Amino acid sequence: MIVDLFAGPGGWSYALSLLGVRDIGLERDAWACRTRAAAGQLTLRTDVARYPVGPFVGRTTGVIASPPCQAWSMAGKRLGLLDQPLVHQAVADLAAGRDTRDKLLGACRDERSLLAAEPMRYLHALNTVGEPEWVAMEEVPDVAPLWKQYAAILRSWGFSVWCGILNAADFGVPQTRRRAILLASRSRPAEPPPPTHAQHGEPETLFGPGRAPWVSMAAALGWGATDRPVPTVCAGGGPGGGPEPFPSGSRKALADARDRGTWQHPPRPAGTERRLRRRSQPAVAAHESPPPSARPAPEWAWSLRTNSQTNATVRRADEPAGTLFFGHRANECLWIAEPATTTAGEDAPVPEAIRITAAEAGVLQTFPADYPWAGNKGQQFSQIGNAVPPRLAAHLLAPHLGRPLGPDDFTLAA
Repeated sequence: MIVDLFAGPGGWSYALSLLGVRDIGLERDAWACRTRAAAGQLTLRTDVARYPVGPFVGRTTGVIASPPCQAWSMAGKRLGLLDQPLVHQAVADLAAGRDTRDKLLGACRDERSLLAAEPMRYLHALNTVGEPEWVAMEEVPDVAPLWKQYAAILRSWGFSVWCGILNAADFGVPQTRRRAILLASRSRPAEPPPPTHAQHGEPETLFGPGRAPWVSMAAALGWGATDRPVPTVCAGGGPGGGPEPFPSGSRKALADARDRGTWQHPPRPAGTERRLRRRSQPAVAAHESPPPSARPAPEWAWSLRTNSQTNATVRRADEPAGTLFFGHRANECLWIAEPATTTAGEDAPVPEAIRITAAEAGVLQTFPADYPWAGNKGQQFSQIGNAVPPRLAAHLLAPHLGRPLGPDDFTLAA
C-alpha cells in the first residue's frame, strides 16, 4: 500500500488516482476526512502522532508526508523556526529508535512543530523490513534544512535522495507556490521531475523539448481569450456559509463585459444561476431608457490579492496567482479591479472587490472545479490552502510508479 501521512483533503490522493493507483490517508481534521470520503478516497481518521506503525509494516511500498505547515509558514507566527533544534533532535532520536517526542514536545513553543518529525517514526519502523520502496515529502521552504537531515538518514539506509525547492508554476500549476520537496527511492536514482512550464516559455530545440508558458489564473478558470479577463462570481455559499459579497457596481461591470463578448462564463456550481437571478436587479423594459447605472462601463483589469496584509501579493489575472493560503479568517483573497484604459471617465463607478469562491480557489490549486469540498466556507478554504496541488503531486509521484507524465497529461479544471 501507499501510506499518506497528514493526507488533508486529497491533493496527493487525487494525483494518484490520475496515475491509476490509490493510497490510504491518515488525517485528523473531520472536514478534510468528509471531503476525502465524498471524493471516494480511503481514509483513517486519526492523529498521525498517536497511530501505531505496526499495521503498515510489511505492506508498504510508498510513504507520502505533508506535515501541517502552520508553525513554519510565513502566513503564521513561524514559531516552528524557534523550535527547529527540537525537531531536529526528535528526528535524530526517532531514526535511532528512541522516542523522545513527549519530552521534546513540552519544550516546543508551537506543539505543531514536532509534527514535522512524525514521518521519521514511520520510516524507521518500516526500514526494519526494508520498506518503503520510495518516499515523497512536501512542506514550506523553511523546512528545507529538516529535509536535508531526513535525506542524510535515508541515504545511510540505502536510499537515493534528492531534496530542494520547487515552484509549482514550473509544472503547470496556476500559482507560484514554492515548496521544499524530498524524493527518495531504493530502486531508482532520485531526482526532481523535469519542469514542463517556464515564466516566458521556451521553444523546443535540439537540446530539449521546450517548455510552455506559466499557466495564468484566467486560463485555469476558463475565462475568455482576452488580456483583460473578468472574474466569474458565484453568489451564495456552501454548506454553513453565508452569501458571497456581490456589489451591484461589480455585478453591472461584469454584465457589461459579458455583453461585449470579452469573456465567457466557465461552468458554474449547481444552483448558481438561481442565486444570481434572485440577487439581480429588476430588468429594464425594452421601451424604457436605461438608467445611468446601466450605461456601458469602462473595461476593467482584474487582479487577485492574496490577503489583507499590507505586503499581500497582487497578481493580474493573466498571471499565475501568488501562494494561496487562508489564515484565521475564512477568506481574505480578493479580486480587485483597476481601469484597463486611461480613457475611462472620472465618474465611472469602480467595481468593488469580490471574494474568490472556494471553487475558484480549488481550481487554482489544480483540483477539479466540482471537487466535493465539505464544510462551511472557513473549513473549505482552510482545506484548499493547506492542500498539495494535485498537478505538482502527480509530477513528483509519476516516476516512482513508472508513469512518465507529459505536459498535456493532466487536465486543469476537468
